[in-house]
Amino acid sequence: MNDAAVKPVRWIASSRKDIKSFPAAVRREIGTALFAAQRGLTDPAVKPLKGFGSGVVEVVTSYVGGTWRTVYTVRYEDVVYVLHAFQKKSKSGVATPKAELDLVGQRLLEAGRDYRRRQN
Repeated sequence: MNDAAVKPVRWIASSRKDIKSFPAAVRREIGTALFAAQRGLTDPAVKPLKGFGSGVVEVVTSYVGGTWRTVYTVRYEDVVYVLHAFQKKSKSGVATPKAELDLVGQRLLEAGRDYRRRQN
């Protein structure tokens, strides 16, 4: 795939600002995964996020005793939407807290509305 075929990234709500607050090493790993998604590839750090069907994935990054998660969707053929980014606070083991999943669901709907609006 050439540079002209690299998909743009669209940031939903505070996702971009949230990632900017992460440690530099975490931002680099997220950036690598997003760039792979822009080129139609899947980075090894990416795994499907259960409960949202195909095309919704997360990058799980561990760094200095913390875990950061970035959720994005590749459901749309010509754009990557970053839905949510947060530091995982271990309250329920490895499970993603319901409040975070609810926010992902809301932002996924917002991404769908944005995509449809841009297609018209």
